[in-house]
Amino acid sequence: MSNRLTNLIASVLLILMFLLALFSIKGMSSTMDELPHIPAGYSYLSQKDYRLNAEHPPLIKDLSAFPLLFLNLNFPEEHPSWTEGVNQQWWFGNQFLYQSGNDADQIIFWARIPMILLLVLLGWFLFYWARKIGGNIMAISVLSLFTFSPTFLAHGRLVTTDVGAVLGVLLATYFWLKWLKNPSKKNIILAGIFFGISMLLKFSLVLLIPFFLIITLTYAWFNTRNFKKVLKYIGLAILVGIIGMIVVWLVYEFHLLNYPLEKQFDDTKYILESNVLKPLVNLTYWMTQKPIFRPYAQYLFGLLMATQRVAGGNTTYFLGQVSAAGSWYYFPVVYFLKIPLAFHLLTLIAMCCLVLKRSLKNCFVRFNYWIKNHFTEFSMLVFLLIYWLVSIKSNLNLGIRHVLPVFPFTYILVCLVIKERFKNIRKPLLKKIALSILFVIFGWYIISSCLVFPHYLSYFNELGGGQKNGYQYVTDSNYDWGQDLKRLEVWIEKNNIEKIYVDYFGGGDVFYYLGEKYLSWQGTKSPSELPSGSYLAVSATLLQGGRGEPVKNFDQPAGYYNWLNDYEPIARAGNSIFIYYIQYDKPHL
Repeated sequence: MSNRLTNLIASVLLILMFLLALFSIKGMSSTMDELPHIPAGYSYLSQKDYRLNAEHPPLIKDLSAFPLLFLNLNFPEEHPSWTEGVNQQWWFGNQFLYQSGNDADQIIFWARIPMILLLVLLGWFLFYWARKIGGNIMAISVLSLFTFSPTFLAHGRLVTTDVGAVLGVLLATYFWLKWLKNPSKKNIILAGIFFGISMLLKFSLVLLIPFFLIITLTYAWFNTRNFKKVLKYIGLAILVGIIGMIVVWLVYEFHLLNYPLEKQFDDTKYILESNVLKPLVNLTYWMTQKPIFRPYAQYLFGLLMATQRVAGGNTTYFLGQVSAAGSWYYFPVVYFLKIPLAFHLLTLIAMCCLVLKRSLKNCFVRFNYWIKNHFTEFSMLVFLLIYWLVSIKSNLNLGIRHVLPVFPFTYILVCLVIKERFKNIRKPLLKKIALSILFVIFGWYIISSCLVFPHYLSYFNELGGGQKNGYQYVTDSNYDWGQDLKRLEVWIEKNNIEKIYVDYFGGGDVFYYLGEKYLSWQGTKSPSELPSGSYLAVSATLLQGGRGEPVKNFDQPAGYYNWLNDYEPIARAGNSIFIYYIQYDKPHL
């Protein structure tokens, strides 16, 4: 395939991804994490104050908020959630979006545009790197998998840190490998800058530190076999890290310009008081009181908040059970159910290619040779191993979005293995058959993605029940993140519903959209409180949370929505909000 044709196809794919992401946000309401992220980002740029949402680094929120600076928005600077509260991000988010005279839909739309552009940038860089590794056809294959990934299309439209984290992993790893292979001043500086940027995208990317340590030591030893030269590489790695930390300091310093030192200290102490990592907590307290170290104090504060939340877990529905404790098989199961079966088939083919006609003879020698000559691929495998192990051990089971950083390297490795094996097929007939099979698999992958438009968040593969039934296995950001509230509004208007009880999960404000038609409902109430002839709308996350069986020692209410098993929903708003018509002649006690 010529370079010109390759560039044309890549451009078409990236434009198509932009359009799919853009048009699929029509009718979407704010998702759960966008409620704090969008207002927090706007507060950073307009107020230069970092009192909100410190548990996430600022860079993604800054990008999302940039278009908002041109909208002449009302900022509720006198509201208690801003003046008195400690990280009252949810309260402030609702106040900023829905209670201050702003157009919430306009804000949400423009905040998402930079995220979609970031998604396209990620696609371009993935294509660029895959092309350098495996050539034109492999690059187009990798980009096709990315372009039609339901998971990237789902989360690449939203103001969250997940897709930004993927870009951070790719950029930081690419430039780190570049300086390892050629430690020039330019490459060292670039590696430091992009390492610093990655630290500003998501706190989970601190995993890059042990990852870079492992690949640096491995590269230095396999290529020098000299202890002094290994020490030189370690020294250069430290220098790269220092450059990265300077980048972090500069960005955080800007965000603290109008954040009073006293409030920063008080907020930090209030939130970290119960944190068990006392040495780091005390270090954060100390740095907070030293102006020069304030940026690092705020960064460490956010990192401790994030690790504290991971350790504490989150109540979630998974495979019929409700629990606040993490499950080691959560992410493997969700990955299996949420990824198109066509890609699982490609992965299986790649694994078969690896073991086919492989001998254990001289395996150690061949492994050493492979590492030296395929160090980029080796590094990707190391990252996948680290990230999967940490994810499996995590208590925070909130969605497939948390393992998004493993996707691009998996795409590259799978396509590379298949490409190399395909190249070695000598018989023309077998090559034609193999090519036909690959075309069918990629076609299946693309079609399965297109069929779910615009409901990418609720995508499940065929074995996962598809977009209509995936909620039976797992919810939250895997299926229902509050995206369909505006679609509920449309259904109510279309059907002339005067009043409706709503139990909603998400970042939208029900009264903002439904007004006086909205009647508040909590699932833990007795169903006898619903008048005969009532309409009831329930988000899938809350519905399944009220149906699931509690695990042992789980002391929160459970099973309170089992009475709805006797009813069939009369409609759905999108995929995620179930609408029921409640009658007394149906059992509901």
